[in-house]
Amino acid sequence: MPYMTPTAADKIVYTGRFLLLAMCILVTACSGKKEKSTEKSPVPVRTAVSATRTVPVQIRVIGNVEAYATVSIKSQVNGRLEKVHFREGDDVRQGALLFTIDSRTFEAALRQARAALARDLAQERYAREQVRRYGELLREGIVSRDQYEQLQANADALTETVRADRAAVDDAAVMLGYCFIRSPIDGRTGSLMVQSGNLVRANDDPVLVTINRINPIYVTFSVPEKELAEIRKHMEAGDLKVEALIPNDSGPAEQGSLSFLDNAVDAATGTIKAKGTFANSGKRLWPGQFVDVVLTLATIPHAVVVPSQAVQMGQEGEYVFVVKPDRTVTYRQVSAGETHNGDRVIMKGLAAGETVVIDGHLNLVPGAAVTIRQDTPDRQVTR
Repeated sequence: MPYMTPTAADKIVYTGRFLLLAMCILVTACSGKKEKSTEKSPVPVRTAVSATRTVPVQIRVIGNVEAYATVSIKSQVNGRLEKVHFREGDDVRQGALLFTIDSRTFEAALRQARAALARDLAQERYAREQVRRYGELLREGIVSRDQYEQLQANADALTETVRADRAAVDDAAVMLGYCFIRSPIDGRTGSLMVQSGNLVRANDDPVLVTINRINPIYVTFSVPEKELAEIRKHMEAGDLKVEALIPNDSGPAEQGSLSFLDNAVDAATGTIKAKGTFANSGKRLWPGQFVDVVLTLATIPHAVVVPSQAVQMGQEGEYVFVVKPDRTVTYRQVSAGETHNGDRVIMKGLAAGETVVIDGHLNLVPGAAVTIRQDTPDRQVTR
C-alpha cells in the first residue's frame, strides 16, 4: 500500500492517544507509590523474657534507730567533783568508775556512825549482864520484880538503839558509796556536761553524762494498719526478719528480727509502731539515725516475674504486650502482685519464658509487627 501523508485530523487523534496512554501510566505509578506508603514499618521495642524465682513479700518503710537503753547519770549527793575517769565518747562496761566526788565529809559521817554503834553496843552488853544478875537475885528474893523489869526494859531499849545505829552505819556507807559514781550499764558515753572541780548537787540538772547502750540496738518504725493482720499471722509462725539499710552506705544491710508490736493503732496516722532488734556488732547503727527498713513477711516460691516497666495500666486493668515467634505482639491481660528489685510478680495471665515488651508501648497495637532493639537486656529464666 502506498504511503499516505497524515492529515491534520490524524495528527490530533494520535496526539490524544499518546496523552491518554501517558496519563494512565502516571496514575498507575502514583497509585503504586500510595499503596506502598500506607504499609506500616515494624515498631522498634525493647523486650525481656519472663522468669521464675523466689520473691520475698516485704514491707518497706523509714525507721529511726533507738538506743537499747539510755541512762542519764546524776549525782545523788552534794559535793565537789574531784575526778572524771573517762573521755567523752568512750565505751564503758557496767560497774566502771565514772566520777569521784569529794568524800571526806561522808567518810567522817561513817566513822561517827560506827563510833555511836560501838558505844551503844557496850551499853547493851552491860544492860544484858545487869538483867542476868538481877534475875538470879529475883529468884533468891533479894530484889523486887519491879527492879528486874525496869532493867529488862532498859536492855531492850538499848538493843533497839543498837539496831538504829547499824542502820545509820549502813546509810552513811551508802552515802559514801555515792561519791564514786559507776556505770549502771554497758554503753557509750556522750558529752560531758560537768567538768572536774565543779560543785554538784543531788539530782540536779544538767546531768553529768548520758550513756546509751548500742549493742544490741533498736530500730523503731511504723507500718500501715492494713498490714497488721498479715504481720500478726506471720509472727505466730516464727521470727520475722528485719533489715536496716543505711543511706549513703555501700555496706550490706544490717540484719535483725521483729521484737515488738505496739498494743494499739495510732488513730491519727493509721499506723502501728514496731521495733526490730539488731546485734549491731559493727556499731554501724547509731541512735537517732534514719534508715530504710525492710520487713520480710514471707516468700513466694517459683513466682513468674517481669521487669516492672513491662506492666501497663489500661481501662480494663493491668496488661502486657507479648511478642510472638513471628515478631508480632498480642495484648495480654494480667494480674500483677509484689514488686521486688525492679521486678513485678505476675500472679495470673503470663507463663515463664514468654517475651514481653518493656519499652516502646506507645506505638503498639495488637497484631503490630516489631523489631527488637539491640540494647535489649538478656534475661534468663531462673529455675
